[in-house]
Amino acid sequence: MKAVWLCLLLCCSACVGQSGINTFLTPADSLHTSRRNGVIISQAVLATATYTALSNLWYNDYPKSDFHIIKDGGEWLQMDKAGHAFSSYSLSRMSGELYEWSGMSRNNKIIFGTATGFVFISAIEIFDGYSSKWGASMSDIGANAAGSLLYAGQELLWDDQRILMKFSFHTTPYPSARPEVLGSTISEQIVKDYNGQTYWLSVNLNSFLKTKSVPNWLNVAFGYGAEGMTTGEEFPPANSVFFEQKKRIRQFYFSLDADLTRIKTKSHVLKTVFSAVNTIKIPFPTLEVNGNGKACFRGLYF
Repeated sequence: MKAVWLCLLLCCSACVGQSGINTFLTPADSLHTSRRNGVIISQAVLATATYTALSNLWYNDYPKSDFHIIKDGGEWLQMDKAGHAFSSYSLSRMSGELYEWSGMSRNNKIIFGTATGFVFISAIEIFDGYSSKWGASMSDIGANAAGSLLYAGQELLWDDQRILMKFSFHTTPYPSARPEVLGSTISEQIVKDYNGQTYWLSVNLNSFLKTKSVPNWLNVAFGYGAEGMTTGEEFPPANSVFFEQKKRIRQFYFSLDADLTRIKTKSHVLKTVFSAVNTIKIPFPTLEVNGNGKACFRGLYF
């Protein structure tokens, strides 16, 4: 969890000097009870604050209903599902690293890290299920499970994250049509405008090739995006469409990337920073192939 990483860094910065920070961030060789308890308490506080904020700022604007399930697997060209998988994967990975820092055993780190990511994201479906505006989505839960299992599977198979899920974003003109849905500010659009989001599977080459001729940090990345969407529905009402429906297309990307955690450094401060920002795809020249079969090259893609 990014917020947990930042809280840990801010707390230790306030209490100790630079050398102390590095010592504090060094993973424990065996179970460090106070660290483990601190991780659990921090995550519980973060979860409580997050759910309280969602309830007060988002769900309270809409009437409650009996718990219900909806089928939304076809909405937003599955970009929202990619977002669920990315969020669950990232939270599982970062939680697992926090548990490893506390000295947990390998198996417990995997179990608790995977469970934390999946439960944290999936609990939001409870709020959705009791809201008349939305509903609990089984496809969302499936995407959450896929993201957390991507983390767990790699830890069990390789004891390493050779395939990372990453995110990138660029602004689009679509929010001008429906700012209340797609965001009126940049910070809102990063979360809401699926037209500008891209989700990546970033594969570390040397993890598989085992050669000195390839930099250890170099990855190849496969991205998925979509555009032309002002509503989630495939055939929205005519008065809600900003761009012609035929412009609603999928996009597939091939690019290079960097796994920052594979840059060698003895500084655990840098290792922590590298891990936290490793959720973001590094801009590189990119080949795009869209759903119409057209290909184009982008000199630097965000």
